[in-house]
Amino acid sequence: MTTNSVDSLDDLVSGTFATHPERYSHVPISDVIRTWARQIPDRPAFVTPARTTTWIEYDRLADAVARELRATVGGLRSRAALLLPDTTGVHAALCGCYRAGRVAAAIGVRSGVREIAHIMRRTGATVLVTAPEIRGRSWRGLVEELRVQGVFPSDVVVVDEDGGAVGRHRLGGVEHGDAALPGTPFTTSEVTILNSTSGTTGLPKVVAHDERKWVAFAREAMLGGRIGPDDVVCSVVPAPFGFGLWSAHFLPALLGVPVVVTAKFDVDEMAMMIERERVTVLCCVSTQFRMLLRSEAVRHRDLSSLRVLYTGGEPVPYRDARAFEERTGAKVLQFYGSNEAGVVSRTTLDDDVETRLRTCGHVLGSAHVRVLDESGADSPERPRRGRPAVRGPLMSAGYWADPAANAELYTQDGWMLLGDIVEIDEQDRVRVVGRTADFVIRGGKNISIVEIEELVGEHPAVSDVAVVGVPDEIFGERVCAVVVTDAGGHLDTGTLAWWLRARGVTPEYLPEYVVTVDRLEVGPGGKTDRRAAKAVAVEWLSRTVR
Repeated sequence: MTTNSVDSLDDLVSGTFATHPERYSHVPISDVIRTWARQIPDRPAFVTPARTTTWIEYDRLADAVARELRATVGGLRSRAALLLPDTTGVHAALCGCYRAGRVAAAIGVRSGVREIAHIMRRTGATVLVTAPEIRGRSWRGLVEELRVQGVFPSDVVVVDEDGGAVGRHRLGGVEHGDAALPGTPFTTSEVTILNSTSGTTGLPKVVAHDERKWVAFAREAMLGGRIGPDDVVCSVVPAPFGFGLWSAHFLPALLGVPVVVTAKFDVDEMAMMIERERVTVLCCVSTQFRMLLRSEAVRHRDLSSLRVLYTGGEPVPYRDARAFEERTGAKVLQFYGSNEAGVVSRTTLDDDVETRLRTCGHVLGSAHVRVLDESGADSPERPRRGRPAVRGPLMSAGYWADPAANAELYTQDGWMLLGDIVEIDEQDRVRVVGRTADFVIRGGKNISIVEIEELVGEHPAVSDVAVVGVPDEIFGERVCAVVVTDAGGHLDTGTLAWWLRARGVTPEYLPEYVVTVDRLEVGPGGKTDRRAAKAVAVEWLSRTVR
Protein backbone atom coordinates (compact mmCIF):
# COMPACT_ATOMS: atom_id res chain seq x y z
CA MET A 1 0.00 0.00 0.00
CA THR A 2 1.33 3.42 -0.89
CA THR A 3 2.00 5.78 2.02
CA ASN A 4 -0.76 8.37 2.18
CA SER A 5 -2.43 10.96 4.38
CA VAL A 6 -5.58 8.92 5.02
CA ASP A 7 -5.19 7.08 8.31
CA SER A 8 -6.13 3.80 6.67
CA LEU A 9 -7.65 3.21 3.27
CA ASP A 10 -9.57 0.37 4.85
CA ASP A 11 -11.50 3.09 6.70
CA LEU A 12 -12.39 4.79 3.43
CA VAL A 13 -16.11 5.13 2.86
CA SER A 14 -18.17 6.70 0.12
CA GLY A 15 -18.31 10.40 0.89
CA THR A 16 -14.98 10.74 2.69
CA PHE A 17 -13.53 12.79 -0.15
CA ALA A 18 -16.63 14.99 -0.09
CA THR A 19 -16.08 15.81 3.58
CA HIS A 20 -12.28 15.68 3.88
CA PRO A 21 -10.76 16.20 0.41
CA GLU A 22 -7.53 17.59 1.87
CA ARG A 23 -6.66 14.11 3.15
CA TYR A 24 -6.24 12.72 -0.37
CA SER A 25 -3.30 14.71 -1.72
CA HIS A 26 -0.93 11.73 -1.29
CA VAL A 27 -3.39 8.93 -2.11
CA PRO A 28 -2.95 7.31 -5.54
CA ILE A 29 -6.16 6.74 -7.47
CA SER A 30 -4.94 3.19 -8.00
CA ASP A 31 -5.14 2.61 -4.22
CA VAL A 32 -8.61 4.15 -4.00
CA ILE A 33 -9.86 1.81 -6.72
CA ARG A 34 -8.31 -1.16 -4.92
CA THR A 35 -10.19 -0.17 -1.78
CA TRP A 36 -13.54 0.17 -3.57
CA ALA A 37 -12.94 -3.26 -5.15
CA ARG A 38 -12.83 -4.69 -1.61
CA GLN A 39 -15.57 -2.62 -0.03
CA ILE A 40 -18.16 -2.19 -2.81
CA PRO A 41 -17.02 -4.80 -5.35
CA ASP A 42 -20.33 -5.20 -7.18
CA ARG A 43 -21.36 -1.56 -7.43
CA PRO A 44 -20.94 0.15 -10.81
CA ALA A 45 -17.77 2.08 -11.57
CA PHE A 46 -18.36 2.67 -15.31
CA VAL A 47 -21.60 2.47 -17.24
CA THR A 48 -21.87 2.39 -21.03
CA PRO A 49 -24.99 1.83 -23.16
CA ALA A 50 -24.04 -1.83 -23.50
CA ARG A 51 -22.56 -2.87 -20.16
CA THR A 52 -21.66 -1.99 -16.58
CA THR A 53 -18.17 -2.44 -15.12
CA THR A 54 -18.06 -2.97 -11.37
CA TRP A 55 -15.30 -1.78 -9.08
CA ILE A 56 -13.84 -5.27 -8.74
CA GLU A 57 -13.85 -5.72 -12.53
CA TYR A 58 -12.14 -2.34 -12.92
CA ASP A 59 -9.47 -3.31 -10.38
CA ARG A 60 -8.84 -6.70 -12.01
CA LEU A 61 -8.52 -5.16 -15.47
CA ALA A 62 -6.00 -2.62 -14.13
CA ASP A 63 -4.03 -5.49 -12.55
CA ALA A 64 -4.05 -7.40 -15.83
CA VAL A 65 -2.68 -4.39 -17.71
CA ALA A 66 0.01 -3.89 -15.07
CA ARG A 67 1.03 -7.56 -15.26
CA GLU A 68 1.59 -7.39 -19.02
CA LEU A 69 3.37 -4.04 -18.86
CA ARG A 70 5.90 -5.37 -16.35
CA ALA A 71 7.04 -7.86 -18.99
CA THR A 72 7.63 -5.25 -21.70
CA VAL A 73 10.81 -3.53 -22.81
CA GLY A 74 11.75 -0.36 -20.97
CA GLY A 75 11.47 -1.05 -17.28
CA LEU A 76 10.43 1.25 -14.47
CA ARG A 77 9.49 4.83 -15.40
CA SER A 78 9.63 4.14 -19.11
CA ARG A 79 6.70 5.41 -21.17
CA ALA A 80 3.77 3.44 -22.54
CA ALA A 81 1.50 5.01 -25.16
CA LEU A 82 -2.22 4.53 -24.47
CA LEU A 83 -4.65 4.68 -27.39
CA LEU A 84 -8.03 3.40 -26.22
CA PRO A 85 -11.72 4.31 -26.45
CA ASP A 86 -13.04 6.68 -23.78
CA THR A 87 -14.55 3.84 -21.78
CA THR A 88 -13.36 1.50 -19.01
CA GLY A 89 -10.21 0.33 -20.79
CA VAL A 90 -8.39 3.66 -20.85
CA HIS A 91 -8.99 4.20 -17.14
CA ALA A 92 -7.86 0.68 -16.28
CA ALA A 93 -4.76 1.25 -18.43
CA LEU A 94 -3.95 4.50 -16.59
CA CYS A 95 -4.11 2.63 -13.28
CA GLY A 96 -2.23 -0.33 -14.73
CA CYS A 97 0.60 1.95 -15.82
CA TYR A 98 0.82 3.41 -12.32
CA ARG A 99 0.92 -0.05 -10.74
CA ALA A 100 3.58 -1.24 -13.19
CA GLY A 101 5.74 1.85 -12.70
CA ARG A 102 5.23 3.07 -16.27
CA VAL A 103 4.48 6.65 -17.26
CA ALA A 104 1.24 6.71 -19.25
CA ALA A 105 1.39 8.73 -22.49
CA ALA A 106 -2.36 8.97 -23.06
CA ILE A 107 -3.43 9.82 -26.62
CA GLY A 108 -6.90 10.92 -27.73
CA VAL A 109 -8.67 8.13 -29.58
CA ARG A 110 -9.64 10.51 -32.42
CA SER A 111 -5.98 11.30 -33.15
CA GLY A 112 -4.61 10.61 -36.60
CA VAL A 113 -1.64 8.31 -37.11
CA ARG A 114 0.71 11.26 -37.70
CA GLU A 115 -0.22 12.68 -34.31
CA ILE A 116 0.05 9.27 -32.59
CA ALA A 117 3.50 8.74 -34.08
CA HIS A 118 4.60 12.23 -33.05
CA ILE A 119 3.56 11.68 -29.41
CA MET A 120 5.26 8.28 -29.26
CA ARG A 121 8.48 9.77 -30.63
CA ARG A 122 8.32 12.75 -28.29
CA THR A 123 7.77 10.59 -25.20
CA GLY A 124 10.08 7.75 -26.25
CA ALA A 125 7.23 5.27 -25.84
CA THR A 126 8.15 1.86 -27.25
CA VAL A 127 5.08 0.08 -25.84
CA LEU A 128 1.60 0.65 -27.25
CA VAL A 129 -1.49 -0.14 -25.16
CA THR A 130 -4.55 -0.25 -27.38
CA ALA A 131 -7.82 -2.05 -28.15
CA PRO A 132 -8.40 -4.97 -30.55
CA GLU A 133 -9.84 -2.44 -32.99
CA ILE A 134 -9.48 1.33 -33.12
CA ARG A 135 -11.74 3.41 -35.33
CA GLY A 136 -12.32 0.68 -37.87
CA ARG A 137 -8.81 -0.76 -38.03
CA SER A 138 -7.19 -3.62 -36.16
CA TRP A 139 -4.29 -3.03 -33.80
CA ARG A 140 -2.04 -4.76 -36.34
CA GLY A 141 -3.20 -2.34 -39.03
CA LEU A 142 -2.40 0.56 -36.70
CA VAL A 143 1.09 -0.81 -36.08
CA GLU A 144 1.71 -1.00 -39.83
CA GLU A 145 0.62 2.63 -40.22
CA LEU A 146 2.96 3.64 -37.39
CA ARG A 147 5.85 1.86 -39.08
CA VAL A 148 5.24 3.92 -42.21
CA GLN A 149 5.64 6.97 -39.94
CA GLY A 150 8.96 5.62 -38.65
CA VAL A 151 7.67 4.41 -35.26
CA PHE A 152 8.29 0.75 -34.36
CA PRO A 153 6.63 -0.44 -31.11
CA SER A 154 8.48 -3.26 -29.36
CA ASP A 155 5.35 -4.52 -27.59
CA VAL A 156 1.62 -4.09 -28.00
CA VAL A 157 -0.66 -4.69 -25.02
CA VAL A 158 -4.22 -5.28 -26.25
CA VAL A 159 -7.03 -4.49 -23.81
CA ASP A 160 -10.39 -6.12 -24.52
CA GLU A 161 -12.58 -4.48 -21.89
CA ASP A 162 -15.74 -6.31 -22.98
CA GLY A 163 -14.15 -9.67 -22.35
CA GLY A 164 -12.01 -8.45 -19.46
CA ALA A 165 -8.95 -9.84 -21.25
CA VAL A 166 -5.49 -8.37 -21.76
CA GLY A 167 -2.87 -9.83 -24.10
CA ARG A 168 0.68 -8.88 -24.97
CA HIS A 169 2.35 -9.19 -28.36
CA ARG A 170 6.12 -9.01 -28.79
CA LEU A 171 6.97 -7.32 -32.09
CA GLY A 172 10.75 -7.29 -31.92
CA GLY A 173 13.83 -6.88 -29.78
CA VAL A 174 15.11 -8.92 -26.86
CA GLU A 175 12.69 -10.18 -24.25
CA HIS A 176 13.05 -8.14 -21.09
CA GLY A 177 10.94 -7.56 -18.03
CA ASP A 178 11.32 -5.98 -14.62
CA ALA A 179 8.70 -7.92 -12.67
CA ALA A 180 11.32 -9.51 -10.40
CA LEU A 181 13.37 -6.34 -9.97
CA PRO A 182 12.88 -4.12 -6.91
CA GLY A 183 11.94 -0.54 -7.59
CA THR A 184 10.65 2.57 -5.88
CA PRO A 185 6.91 2.98 -6.46
CA PHE A 186 5.50 6.19 -7.85
CA THR A 187 4.36 8.99 -5.58
CA THR A 188 1.43 11.27 -6.36
CA SER A 189 3.79 14.24 -6.82
CA GLU A 190 5.79 12.45 -9.53
CA VAL A 191 4.99 12.79 -13.24
CA THR A 192 2.95 9.71 -14.15
CA ILE A 193 0.59 10.97 -16.89
CA LEU A 194 1.50 12.60 -20.17
CA ASN A 195 -1.20 13.99 -22.42
CA SER A 196 -1.22 16.47 -25.25
CA THR A 197 -2.54 19.87 -26.06
CA SER A 198 -5.85 19.52 -27.84
CA GLY A 199 -5.23 22.34 -30.26
CA THR A 200 -6.23 21.89 -33.88
CA THR A 201 -3.31 23.50 -35.70
CA GLY A 202 -0.02 21.70 -36.17
CA LEU A 203 1.35 18.84 -34.07
CA PRO A 204 0.49 18.75 -30.36
CA LYS A 205 2.82 19.40 -27.46
CA VAL A 206 3.09 16.79 -24.71
CA VAL A 207 2.16 17.97 -21.22
CA ALA A 208 3.47 16.34 -18.02
CA HIS A 209 1.17 15.80 -15.02
CA ASP A 210 1.25 14.35 -11.53
CA GLU A 211 -1.79 12.95 -9.73
CA ARG A 212 -1.82 15.58 -6.97
CA LYS A 213 -2.81 18.20 -9.53
CA TRP A 214 -5.83 16.25 -10.68
CA VAL A 215 -6.96 15.39 -7.16
CA ALA A 216 -6.87 19.12 -6.38
CA PHE A 217 -8.74 19.84 -9.63
CA ALA A 218 -11.40 17.26 -8.72
CA ARG A 219 -11.76 18.90 -5.31
CA GLU A 220 -12.54 22.27 -6.90
CA ALA A 221 -15.12 20.69 -9.21
CA MET A 222 -16.73 18.88 -6.30
CA LEU A 223 -16.95 22.01 -4.15
CA GLY A 224 -18.19 24.23 -6.99
CA GLY A 225 -21.01 21.83 -7.90
CA ARG A 226 -21.56 20.38 -4.42
CA ILE A 227 -21.03 16.91 -5.83
CA GLY A 228 -21.27 14.03 -3.37
CA PRO A 229 -21.72 10.27 -2.92
CA ASP A 230 -25.31 10.29 -4.19
CA ASP A 231 -24.45 11.78 -7.59
CA VAL A 232 -24.12 10.01 -10.94
CA VAL A 233 -21.62 11.58 -13.34
CA CYS A 234 -21.74 11.44 -17.13
CA SER A 235 -18.54 12.43 -18.94
CA VAL A 236 -18.61 12.48 -22.74
CA VAL A 237 -15.35 14.41 -23.23
CA PRO A 238 -12.18 12.67 -24.45
CA ALA A 239 -10.64 10.84 -21.50
CA PRO A 240 -6.92 11.68 -21.92
CA PHE A 241 -7.38 15.45 -21.98
CA GLY A 242 -7.68 17.58 -18.85
CA PHE A 243 -11.48 17.82 -18.76
CA GLY A 244 -11.82 14.07 -19.22
CA LEU A 245 -9.20 13.27 -16.59
CA TRP A 246 -10.85 15.09 -13.70
CA SER A 247 -14.44 14.29 -14.73
CA ALA A 248 -14.12 10.59 -15.56
CA HIS A 249 -10.89 9.28 -14.02
CA PHE A 250 -10.36 11.16 -10.76
CA LEU A 251 -13.56 12.68 -9.33
CA PRO A 252 -15.88 9.63 -9.64
CA ALA A 253 -13.21 7.33 -8.20
CA LEU A 254 -12.50 9.65 -5.28
CA LEU A 255 -16.21 9.75 -4.43
CA GLY A 256 -16.90 6.09 -5.21
CA VAL A 257 -19.70 6.98 -7.62
CA PRO A 258 -20.53 5.62 -11.09
CA VAL A 259 -19.60 7.50 -14.24
CA VAL A 260 -21.42 7.11 -17.55
CA VAL A 261 -19.03 7.02 -20.52
CA THR A 262 -19.38 6.33 -24.23
CA ALA A 263 -16.96 5.04 -26.86
CA LYS A 264 -18.11 7.62 -29.38
CA PHE A 265 -20.08 10.78 -28.84
CA ASP A 266 -23.67 10.51 -30.01
CA VAL A 267 -26.12 13.14 -28.80
CA ASP A 268 -29.19 10.86 -28.86
CA GLU A 269 -27.30 8.15 -27.00
CA MET A 270 -26.17 10.69 -24.40
CA ALA A 271 -29.77 11.82 -23.84
CA MET A 272 -30.86 8.20 -23.47
CA MET A 273 -28.14 7.51 -20.90
CA ILE A 274 -28.99 10.62 -18.86
CA GLU A 275 -32.57 9.42 -18.62
CA ARG A 276 -31.76 5.74 -18.04
CA GLU A 277 -29.06 6.23 -15.40
CA ARG A 278 -30.63 9.32 -13.78
CA VAL A 279 -27.45 11.31 -14.33
CA THR A 280 -27.08 14.31 -12.03
CA VAL A 281 -23.77 15.80 -13.24
CA LEU A 282 -23.11 16.12 -16.98
CA CYS A 283 -19.63 16.98 -18.25
CA CYS A 284 -19.30 18.02 -21.89
CA VAL A 285 -17.80 20.76 -24.04
CA SER A 286 -19.95 23.63 -25.28
CA THR A 287 -20.46 22.13 -28.73
CA GLN A 288 -21.86 18.95 -27.20
CA PHE A 289 -24.40 20.58 -24.90
CA ARG A 290 -25.58 22.80 -27.75
CA MET A 291 -26.12 19.66 -29.83
CA LEU A 292 -28.07 18.14 -26.95
CA LEU A 293 -30.19 21.25 -26.64
CA ARG A 294 -31.10 21.13 -30.34
CA SER A 295 -31.58 17.37 -30.68
CA GLU A 296 -35.04 16.24 -31.73
CA ALA A 297 -34.69 13.08 -29.64
CA VAL A 298 -34.01 15.05 -26.47
CA ARG A 299 -37.53 16.46 -26.58
CA HIS A 300 -38.79 12.99 -25.70
CA ARG A 301 -36.29 12.32 -22.92
CA ASP A 302 -36.59 13.03 -19.21
CA LEU A 303 -33.56 15.12 -18.22
CA SER A 304 -34.99 16.23 -14.89
CA SER A 305 -32.33 14.34 -12.91
CA LEU A 306 -29.66 16.78 -14.10
CA ARG A 307 -28.68 19.44 -11.58
CA VAL A 308 -25.19 20.44 -12.80
CA LEU A 309 -23.66 20.85 -16.25
CA TYR A 310 -19.91 21.33 -16.24
CA THR A 311 -18.86 22.68 -19.60
CA GLY A 312 -16.07 24.67 -21.21
CA GLY A 313 -13.08 23.82 -23.37
CA GLU A 314 -14.29 26.61 -25.66
CA PRO A 315 -16.42 29.74 -25.12
CA VAL A 316 -19.76 29.09 -23.41
CA PRO A 317 -22.52 30.94 -25.30
CA TYR A 318 -24.88 32.80 -22.95
CA ARG A 319 -28.04 32.24 -24.98
CA ASP A 320 -27.56 28.48 -25.17
CA ALA A 321 -26.45 28.14 -21.56
CA ARG A 322 -29.54 30.02 -20.41
CA ALA A 323 -31.77 27.87 -22.63
CA PHE A 324 -30.17 24.70 -21.24
CA GLU A 325 -30.88 25.80 -17.69
CA GLU A 326 -34.50 26.57 -18.53
CA ARG A 327 -34.92 23.26 -20.39
CA THR A 328 -33.37 21.00 -17.73
CA GLY A 329 -33.35 22.87 -14.43
CA ALA A 330 -29.60 22.22 -14.16
CA LYS A 331 -27.11 25.01 -13.50
CA VAL A 332 -24.32 25.56 -16.00
CA LEU A 333 -20.83 25.75 -14.46
CA GLN A 334 -17.39 26.06 -15.96
CA PHE A 335 -13.69 26.33 -15.27
CA TYR A 336 -11.29 28.67 -16.98
CA GLY A 337 -7.74 27.46 -17.36
CA SER A 338 -5.72 25.16 -19.55
CA ASN A 339 -4.30 21.67 -19.70
CA GLU A 340 -0.92 23.18 -18.85
CA ALA A 341 -1.87 25.76 -16.21
CA GLY A 342 -4.79 24.05 -14.52
CA VAL A 343 -7.58 26.18 -13.03
CA VAL A 344 -7.48 29.97 -13.04
CA SER A 345 -11.14 30.63 -12.21
CA ARG A 346 -14.43 28.81 -11.79
CA THR A 347 -18.14 29.39 -11.41
CA THR A 348 -20.14 27.75 -8.63
CA LEU A 349 -23.73 26.97 -7.74
CA ASP A 350 -23.69 29.99 -5.43
CA ASP A 351 -22.86 32.49 -8.20
CA ASP A 352 -25.51 34.73 -9.71
CA VAL A 353 -26.63 34.22 -13.32
CA GLU A 354 -24.51 37.09 -14.63
CA THR A 355 -21.34 35.63 -13.10
CA ARG A 356 -22.09 32.04 -14.08
CA LEU A 357 -23.11 32.62 -17.69
CA ARG A 358 -21.36 35.81 -18.77
CA THR A 359 -17.99 35.32 -17.09
CA CYS A 360 -15.61 32.46 -16.28
CA GLY A 361 -16.18 33.03 -12.58
CA HIS A 362 -13.93 34.29 -9.83
CA VAL A 363 -10.18 33.77 -9.74
CA LEU A 364 -9.33 30.75 -7.59
CA GLY A 365 -7.60 31.69 -4.35
CA SER A 366 -4.75 29.25 -4.91
CA ALA A 367 -4.11 30.24 -8.54
CA HIS A 368 -1.88 33.34 -8.02
CA VAL A 369 -2.71 35.13 -11.26
CA ARG A 370 -0.92 38.00 -12.95
CA VAL A 371 -2.22 39.79 -16.07
CA LEU A 372 0.55 40.90 -18.42
CA ASP A 373 0.39 43.58 -21.08
CA GLU A 374 2.10 43.39 -24.47
CA SER A 375 5.46 44.36 -22.95
CA GLY A 376 5.27 41.55 -20.37
CA ALA A 377 4.69 43.95 -17.47
CA ASP A 378 1.72 43.71 -15.10
CA SER A 379 -1.29 45.38 -16.66
CA PRO A 380 -2.02 48.79 -15.11
CA GLU A 381 -5.56 48.87 -16.53
CA ARG A 382 -8.77 48.51 -14.52
CA PRO A 383 -10.26 46.08 -15.35
CA ARG A 384 -6.99 44.32 -15.93
CA ARG A 385 -6.65 43.22 -19.54
CA GLY A 386 -3.89 41.11 -21.03
CA ARG A 387 -2.33 37.68 -21.00
CA PRO A 388 -2.69 35.69 -17.75
CA ALA A 389 0.28 34.07 -16.03
CA VAL A 390 -0.12 31.71 -13.07
CA ARG A 391 1.66 29.93 -10.27
CA GLY A 392 0.01 27.39 -8.02
CA PRO A 393 -0.69 23.75 -7.10
CA LEU A 394 -2.90 23.07 -10.13
CA MET A 395 -0.18 23.68 -12.71
CA SER A 396 1.28 20.89 -14.83
CA ALA A 397 5.00 20.16 -14.88
CA GLY A 398 5.26 21.83 -18.29
CA TYR A 399 6.05 20.22 -21.62
CA TRP A 400 7.78 16.86 -21.70
CA ALA A 401 11.32 16.87 -23.14
CA ASP A 402 10.66 20.11 -25.04
CA PRO A 403 12.94 22.95 -23.87
CA ALA A 404 12.01 25.22 -26.78
CA ALA A 405 8.27 24.92 -26.02
CA ASN A 406 8.88 25.41 -22.30
CA ALA A 407 10.83 28.59 -23.03
CA GLU A 408 7.65 29.98 -24.61
CA LEU A 409 5.39 28.58 -21.87
CA TYR A 410 7.11 30.30 -18.94
CA THR A 411 8.13 33.86 -18.21
CA GLN A 412 11.77 34.44 -17.31
CA ASP A 413 10.86 34.52 -13.62
CA GLY A 414 8.99 31.20 -13.77
CA TRP A 415 5.31 32.11 -14.22
CA MET A 416 3.30 29.88 -16.58
CA LEU A 417 1.57 31.68 -19.44
CA LEU A 418 -1.82 30.92 -20.91
CA GLY A 419 -2.68 31.52 -24.54
CA ASP A 420 -5.65 33.81 -23.93
CA ILE A 421 -6.31 37.49 -23.60
CA VAL A 422 -8.55 38.07 -20.58
CA GLU A 423 -10.20 40.82 -18.60
CA ILE A 424 -10.38 40.54 -14.81
CA ASP A 425 -12.80 42.98 -13.22
CA GLU A 426 -12.89 44.55 -9.75
CA GLN A 427 -14.76 41.49 -8.43
CA ASP A 428 -11.96 39.21 -9.68
CA ARG A 429 -14.22 37.74 -12.36
CA VAL A 430 -12.53 36.53 -15.54
CA ARG A 431 -13.77 37.04 -19.08
CA VAL A 432 -11.89 35.67 -22.09
CA VAL A 433 -11.78 38.24 -24.89
CA GLY A 434 -9.39 36.51 -27.28
CA ARG A 435 -6.44 34.21 -27.75
CA THR A 436 -2.91 35.22 -28.52
CA ALA A 437 -3.19 33.18 -31.73
CA ASP A 438 -6.94 33.63 -32.30
CA PHE A 439 -6.98 36.91 -34.12
CA VAL A 440 -7.76 37.88 -37.64
CA ILE A 441 -5.14 40.43 -38.64
CA ARG A 442 -6.97 42.68 -41.08
CA GLY A 443 -4.96 45.56 -42.44
CA GLY A 444 -2.65 45.41 -39.41
CA LYS A 445 -5.55 45.43 -36.93
CA ASN A 446 -5.95 42.50 -34.52
CA ILE A 447 -9.62 41.43 -34.44
CA SER A 448 -10.64 38.93 -31.74
CA ILE A 449 -12.13 35.71 -33.09
CA VAL A 450 -13.66 34.89 -29.70
CA GLU A 451 -15.56 38.17 -29.49
CA ILE A 452 -16.94 37.84 -33.04
CA GLU A 453 -18.06 34.25 -32.38
CA GLU A 454 -19.88 35.42 -29.27
CA LEU A 455 -21.67 38.12 -31.26
CA VAL A 456 -22.59 35.89 -34.22
CA GLY A 457 -23.65 33.07 -31.89
CA GLU A 458 -26.38 35.31 -30.48
CA HIS A 459 -28.17 35.40 -33.87
CA PRO A 460 -31.41 33.40 -33.57
CA ALA A 461 -30.70 31.38 -36.73
CA VAL A 462 -27.19 30.29 -35.65
CA SER A 463 -26.70 27.04 -33.76
CA ASP A 464 -22.90 26.89 -34.08
CA VAL A 465 -20.16 29.13 -35.45
CA ALA A 466 -16.42 29.18 -36.10
CA VAL A 467 -14.81 32.45 -37.13
CA VAL A 468 -11.65 32.24 -39.22
CA GLY A 469 -9.37 34.52 -41.13
CA VAL A 470 -9.24 33.96 -44.90
CA PRO A 471 -6.43 35.25 -47.13
CA ASP A 472 -6.88 38.59 -48.88
CA GLU A 473 -4.44 40.27 -51.28
CA ILE A 474 -5.11 43.77 -49.97
CA PHE A 475 -5.85 43.42 -46.25
CA GLY A 476 -3.86 40.24 -45.57
CA GLU A 477 -6.90 38.58 -43.99
CA ARG A 478 -10.64 39.10 -43.89
CA VAL A 479 -13.16 37.84 -41.35
CA CYS A 480 -15.25 34.81 -42.33
CA ALA A 481 -17.98 33.23 -40.19
CA VAL A 482 -18.56 29.52 -40.86
CA VAL A 483 -22.02 28.86 -39.41
CA VAL A 484 -24.45 26.03 -38.78
CA THR A 485 -28.05 27.25 -38.87
CA ASP A 486 -31.11 25.88 -37.14
CA ALA A 487 -33.49 23.82 -39.25
CA GLY A 488 -35.11 26.10 -41.80
CA GLY A 489 -32.84 29.00 -40.88
CA HIS A 490 -31.06 31.10 -43.48
CA LEU A 491 -28.16 33.47 -43.06
CA ASP A 492 -26.03 35.33 -45.55
CA THR A 493 -23.41 38.05 -45.22
CA GLY A 494 -25.81 40.95 -45.74
CA THR A 495 -28.46 39.66 -43.36
CA LEU A 496 -25.93 39.02 -40.60
CA ALA A 497 -24.29 42.43 -41.09
CA TRP A 498 -27.67 44.20 -40.86
CA TRP A 499 -28.53 42.29 -37.66
CA LEU A 500 -25.17 43.04 -36.02
CA ARG A 501 -25.30 46.74 -36.97
CA ALA A 502 -28.75 46.98 -35.42
CA ARG A 503 -27.19 45.76 -32.17
CA GLY A 504 -24.53 48.48 -32.30
CA VAL A 505 -21.62 46.24 -33.28
CA THR A 506 -18.57 48.11 -34.56
CA PRO A 507 -17.98 47.65 -38.32
CA GLU A 508 -14.62 45.91 -37.93
CA TYR A 509 -16.41 43.07 -36.11
CA LEU A 510 -18.79 42.38 -39.00
CA PRO A 511 -17.90 39.15 -40.85
CA GLU A 512 -17.13 39.95 -44.47
CA TYR A 513 -18.13 36.46 -45.57
CA VAL A 514 -20.66 33.95 -44.22
CA VAL A 515 -20.32 30.29 -45.17
CA THR A 516 -23.12 27.91 -44.15
CA VAL A 517 -22.29 24.25 -43.40
CA ASP A 518 -24.26 21.28 -42.08
CA ARG A 519 -21.92 20.83 -39.13
CA LEU A 520 -18.53 21.90 -37.80
CA GLU A 521 -15.78 19.33 -37.46
CA VAL A 522 -14.26 18.73 -34.03
CA GLY A 523 -10.67 17.87 -33.21
CA PRO A 524 -9.29 15.09 -30.95
CA GLY A 525 -9.99 17.14 -27.83
CA GLY A 526 -13.66 17.65 -28.69
CA LYS A 527 -13.24 21.31 -29.60
CA THR A 528 -14.20 22.93 -32.87
CA ASP A 529 -11.52 22.29 -35.48
CA ARG A 530 -10.71 25.76 -36.78
CA ARG A 531 -8.26 24.40 -39.32
CA ALA A 532 -11.03 22.32 -40.93
CA ALA A 533 -13.42 25.29 -40.81
CA LYS A 534 -10.85 27.49 -42.49
CA ALA A 535 -10.27 24.91 -45.22
CA VAL A 536 -14.02 24.85 -45.94
CA ALA A 537 -14.15 28.66 -46.05
CA VAL A 538 -11.17 28.97 -48.38
CA GLU A 539 -12.54 26.30 -50.73
CA TRP A 540 -15.96 28.01 -50.79
CA LEU A 541 -14.41 31.40 -51.52
CA SER A 542 -12.34 29.95 -54.36
CA ARG A 543 -15.58 28.88 -56.05
CA THR A 544 -17.79 31.87 -55.34
CA VAL A 545 -15.65 35.02 -55.00
CA ARG A 546 -13.88 36.38 -58.03
